[in-house]
Amino acid sequence: MAGAVPQRKGETYRDNAKKQDVRTANIEAAKAVADAVRSSLGPRGMDKMVCQANGDVIITNDGATILNKMTVTQPAAKMLVELSKSQDVVAGDGTTSVTVICGALLQKCLDLLARGIHPTVVSDAFALAAVKAAEILDAMSTPVDLGDRSSLLKAANTSLSSKVVSQYSSLLSPMAVDCVLKILDPQRPEFLDLRDIKVVTKVGGTVDDSEYIDGMVFDHKPSKTAGGPTKVENAKIALIQFCISPPKTDLENNVIINDYAQMDRILKEERNYILQMVKKVRASGCNVLLIQKSILRDAVTDLSLHYLAKAKILVVRDVERDDIEFISKTLNCLPIAHVDHMTPDKLGHADLVAEAQVGSSKVVKVTGIKDKGRTTTVLLRGSNKLVLEEADRSLHDALCVVRCLVHRRALIPGGAAPEVEVGLQLARWAKHLQGMESVCVRAYGEALEVVPYTLAENAGLQAIAIVTELRNRHAQGEASMGINVRRGTVSDMQAEGVLQPLLVTQSAINLATECVRMILKIDDIVPTR
Repeated sequence: MAGAVPQRKGETYRDNAKKQDVRTANIEAAKAVADAVRSSLGPRGMDKMVCQANGDVIITNDGATILNKMTVTQPAAKMLVELSKSQDVVAGDGTTSVTVICGALLQKCLDLLARGIHPTVVSDAFALAAVKAAEILDAMSTPVDLGDRSSLLKAANTSLSSKVVSQYSSLLSPMAVDCVLKILDPQRPEFLDLRDIKVVTKVGGTVDDSEYIDGMVFDHKPSKTAGGPTKVENAKIALIQFCISPPKTDLENNVIINDYAQMDRILKEERNYILQMVKKVRASGCNVLLIQKSILRDAVTDLSLHYLAKAKILVVRDVERDDIEFISKTLNCLPIAHVDHMTPDKLGHADLVAEAQVGSSKVVKVTGIKDKGRTTTVLLRGSNKLVLEEADRSLHDALCVVRCLVHRRALIPGGAAPEVEVGLQLARWAKHLQGMESVCVRAYGEALEVVPYTLAENAGLQAIAIVTELRNRHAQGEASMGINVRRGTVSDMQAEGVLQPLLVTQSAINLATECVRMILKIDDIVPTR
């Protein structure tokens, strides 16, 4: 062919368009996921109805829940789902914010890449900006004392303000604060485990009927088929992991019976076996028996229930294996694996164990526990399953917010005040930087303004006017100014009592930056078969 340049050996032209296409495809896919939850941000954010394959429906505006239930196939988009899960683990709240911030940063990346800036330069500049953002947030935070109950309540209220059950925040916020302070060990505040708070959900009534119980609740009614007691005062409680039923062979065996005498003998032996066990249980002084669920054979039979009822022992059966640790910690008793180990020192003590009616079903309440462990129980009520599940998720977020304050005792204003302040300070800082770094840091600061824009849009306000006003007030040095979505104006968040933990915003910015840097560094997708 005339005019063609002869290719020399060893010279190859590598087209860079593929890398660019892969990067763009990844960013677009991740942005699509972020846009899906963007309308859920803030107190006036919309809720999503998630319809699952099995026909179940979930109504929520919790970012982590929405993304978790989504079917995402694109590998880079999956990273945003993992990002919201990470935020849920670290802070428990701000799962929608972290996704929205990540989406905005990715949009800025596209603009910067289009201007010919190398991805590594953008990535390094974003890392610098994230460190600076953490410093700015630290500077605008106010320390909080765990004894200051009103500050903790304000933080919990801010978390609940964007939830479906926000009108019940006056009930759920004190509940969350009381629960966390109850299980907090002042000597070891960093070992705060939310699994020490048990949330029992019961359909019926409204969220107003929910209560904080200084004791324990079993989501089962007592076994009273044989006329056993349903109320025991001065209770001595045993938590057993063995079965009070006739033994079975280890292997599948058949016993062939020829006449009635042999049958009577087997039944008599079974009766004696169970009776001996019940006598040993009674001898230990136990009058309330909690029996772990068994998968190998029946944990109790009608005959054993009959003998236990005669011995005036209240029986709660089908206790889940996962609850054993919580129960033994709460009642200060030890799980008993064999009937011969039933001794009085392994029993828990309580003033009252009684059956209680909750809506259309019954539960067992244990109150007045002696030497109670650092655990607590909440009984949540709701008119239907959807409200109840959302109330459970909202309470979990409020608990996580209070836990954040225990780990990092500092509060910052809410209402998009921190994001605008960080954006403004980064723009000023960018002027002192050189070259590409300066451009990238400024873009990073601009990306954070997606939070005030989204808050204003979701509240039906004039987004541009509100954000311009907000920027102006921050430029004048009013760092705690934020968007008041209820009044539709800009106001002082400290005075309004809209506060959030420093840890929530800091981890959101750090995690979003980390995720963006990882997506930027990917230049090819290699499928393996």
